[in-house]
Amino acid sequence: MAAVSIRDLDDRVRERLRVRAAQHGRSMEAEIRAILTEAVGEPEDAPGLAQALLSRFGVLGGVDLELPARTQQPRAADLFA
Repeated sequence: MAAVSIRDLDDRVRERLRVRAAQHGRSMEAEIRAILTEAVGEPEDAPGLAQALLSRFGVLGGVDLELPARTQQPRAADLFA
């Protein structure tokens, strides 16, 4: 494992890291590791848009729509009009 030192870190950033780490129940070092790991993760590790939406809103269930019956046959587009 490599060790990394960060010099001249702004005090506000350090404080926000401390608060974020506390919210996640981890040490600042563990929080920084998690942030870095997420930031440089492989693209295939990230869920696609559909998967992200399903995981966020899937618990709400789907929607059944009633589609009206067609009363007329579809007509071809008139490209010269």
